[in-house]
Amino acid sequence: MSNLIVHGGTPLAGRIVPSANKNAVLPILCATLLTREPVRLHGVPDITDVKKILEVFRSLGSSVEMDAKTRVLDLHHRDTCFDAARDRLPEEMRSSIMLVPGLLARFCSARIEDDVTGCTLGVREIDPHVEVFQRFGASVERQPDGLVLAVPARLRANDHWTDYASVTTTENFVLCAALAQGRSTLMNAASEPHVQEFCAFLKMLGAQIEGLGTSRLTIHGVERLGGGEFTFAEDFHEIVTFLALGAITGGRVEVKNSTPEQFPLIDRTFAKFGVQIVHENGWSRAETQGPLKVKEPFTRNILQKVEAAPWPYLPVDLLPIFVALGIKAEGSVMFWNKIYDGAMGWTSELSKFGGHAFLSDPHRMVTFGGKPLHPAEVESPYIIRVAIALLMVAASISGKSVIRNATPIRRAHPQFVENICSLGARIEWVDGE
Repeated sequence: MSNLIVHGGTPLAGRIVPSANKNAVLPILCATLLTREPVRLHGVPDITDVKKILEVFRSLGSSVEMDAKTRVLDLHHRDTCFDAARDRLPEEMRSSIMLVPGLLARFCSARIEDDVTGCTLGVREIDPHVEVFQRFGASVERQPDGLVLAVPARLRANDHWTDYASVTTTENFVLCAALAQGRSTLMNAASEPHVQEFCAFLKMLGAQIEGLGTSRLTIHGVERLGGGEFTFAEDFHEIVTFLALGAITGGRVEVKNSTPEQFPLIDRTFAKFGVQIVHENGWSRAETQGPLKVKEPFTRNILQKVEAAPWPYLPVDLLPIFVALGIKAEGSVMFWNKIYDGAMGWTSELSKFGGHAFLSDPHRMVTFGGKPLHPAEVESPYIIRVAIALLMVAASISGKSVIRNATPIRRAHPQFVENICSLGARIEWVDGE
C-alpha cells in the first residue's frame, strides 16, 4: 500500500509516545557486527530498513530473535560468515554502507553496492566513506556491480579531518576506530543526537570514545568489544512531527520527550510561526493562539528565515515539517537547506493545495503562507519528511486529499498512521496503481 487518503480538517488532540530514531537504530544495528557477544536492544521500531538489515544478518548466519510485541531484539554474531564475492548488502538504503566497518574488522573484506542511495535528496557521494576506509588501511577495487574492499589484517588507527560534518561518515570513522590498533582522532565530526546515542551504545560495549557531542572525537582502539543491553530514546523527528501536526490542525497534542535539552533551537523555530512549545514532566506540547502567523523580523525589508544545516543548527530533516507550517501560517518565510541540493523541488505539489511556494534555487524556498487551501491529490518524492509534510498540509484542510507514493514514511516511522488516527485523524493506506 503506497497511497494515503487523508480526510482533513479535524483538530488533533491527545498523547503520543514516539518510536526510536531510525538514524540511531540503523547504525547501532550495524555496530553490533563488531562484537561476537550477545546484544539485546529495547524499543526497536518496526520499519522496513530495520527488516532489511536483520535479513542481511540472518543470511550471514547471525542469530536474530525479534519479539514483535515488546520490540525487544536479541542479536548474536558469533557464527556470522561473509564472502564479498557472494554476499550482497541492501540496496536503496543509505545506512547499509555502515555494515562495511564491521565486515572489514571481522572478515578483512567488504563491499559497497552501486545502488546505495536512500532518499532522493540530490547527489549523495560515497567518496568520503571510501576515504575513511582507505585511511584505516583498506584497499578498494572497482567491480562491475560495486566496490570490493579488503584489509590485510587489523585496521590501523589514524587522524582525519572531514570536508563537512557528515553523520554517516562520522559513524563509519568511529566504527572503524573502535577496534583499530592505536588512537584515532576525527575533526569536524557530526554531533547530532543520534550520533551521540550511537556513540553511547558503543561505549556500553566497551569502546573508548572521548568528545561525545562535540566536533572532535578521540577513539582508543580496543582488542575486542563485549555485549549488553541498550534502550533507544524517543526520536526527536517524531516528537517535532507530532507537535507540528497538533499546531497545523489547531489541536493540542502532547508528546513524550525525555530530552528537552535538545530542543531550544527547535522551540525558537516553532515560535517563528506563532507556536509555543511547552516542556513539562517529560512531555512536550504545542500551544497556539488562533491561526498560525509568521513572526515579523525586527530587521526591516528581510524575510523571516529558517536555516537548516548540521547540528547544532536546525536539523535538515526537519525542514519540510516547517515548510508545511509556512504554507499554513500567514506571512512569508525563506527556507534554506544548506546540505542537500535536491531536497526542495516539491513546490509544485504544494501548489496543488493552493499553497504558494517559490523555489529560489536548489537550496532555498520561499513560502507565502495564509492563502486559501483546498483538498488535492499530490505525489510525494522519495523523501521521508516531505511525504509527512504533504500529509500535514492535507490534515489541516477540510475534505479528502490523496498523498500518492507515501511509502517512504514506512522507512522511518512504525505505526505512523495508526498513531495519528489515535489523535483523531481520519487517514488510511490504500493500494497505489
